[in-house]
Amino acid sequence: MQKALKKLFMLSALTLTTSIISTTSYATDDVITDKSRNRTIPINITLPSNNAKCTEQAKCPVAFINAGYGISHNKYTFASDAFNQRGYLTVAVAHELKTDPYLNREQPYLTTRMENWHRGVVTLKFLVNELSSKYPAYDFTKLALFGHSNGGDISVLYGSIYPNEVSTIITIDHRRMLIPRNKKIRVFTLRGSDYPADANVLLNDSELDKFPVTQTLIEKSRHNDMYDGGPKWLVDRMSKEVKEFLDSK
Repeated sequence: MQKALKKLFMLSALTLTTSIISTTSYATDDVITDKSRNRTIPINITLPSNNAKCTEQAKCPVAFINAGYGISHNKYTFASDAFNQRGYLTVAVAHELKTDPYLNREQPYLTTRMENWHRGVVTLKFLVNELSSKYPAYDFTKLALFGHSNGGDISVLYGSIYPNEVSTIITIDHRRMLIPRNKKIRVFTLRGSDYPADANVLLNDSELDKFPVTQTLIEKSRHNDMYDGGPKWLVDRMSKEVKEFLDSK
């Protein structure tokens, strides 16, 4: 009896292991070096999970995932899954290295944190150039940018500097960098309820009538919980909101 149970357990474990491999084998951790800055960039690339037929003639879209400060770039699977299920290649980027200076805590943040955000923009631009040749079946010319908190600030700044290369921006409670007022970029920002955004970051009512921007407050949500490690109800809500936005094109 014990031998039979042991055999059954081993078969179950093997089946579980095989299942895990088959559902995650399209995700790849990598480290790319920007030699011009002597900078290593940890990334996680996830291919579309819906058997999308991506070719050089019919390219699939690309989304970059930019983490909040101090949070792993691999802790936003609710977002990468939403993109992957809709045919996107996703690239989750680790912007902060141990050798980087700490994020400046002094105001005005538009000045004191610009070095951090600009470094993030340079990293994204380098990755666009580097990965576009490695993944020719994906379109790196009309990006979707996703970012939480400081990663959202980086995403918004990139969209402001390179507006013709960005089609969509989704931020999770970024609070410092102004959302671009651009009729060609769709923007969706989910707002936490514990901290306000800085002045002019969000659009006023008259601006919302002019630009394709959606601003949604999630009641009882905390800024620091808005990632995979947050409460299940909040992660489920963010996942739902992101999916509905992507489907609303």
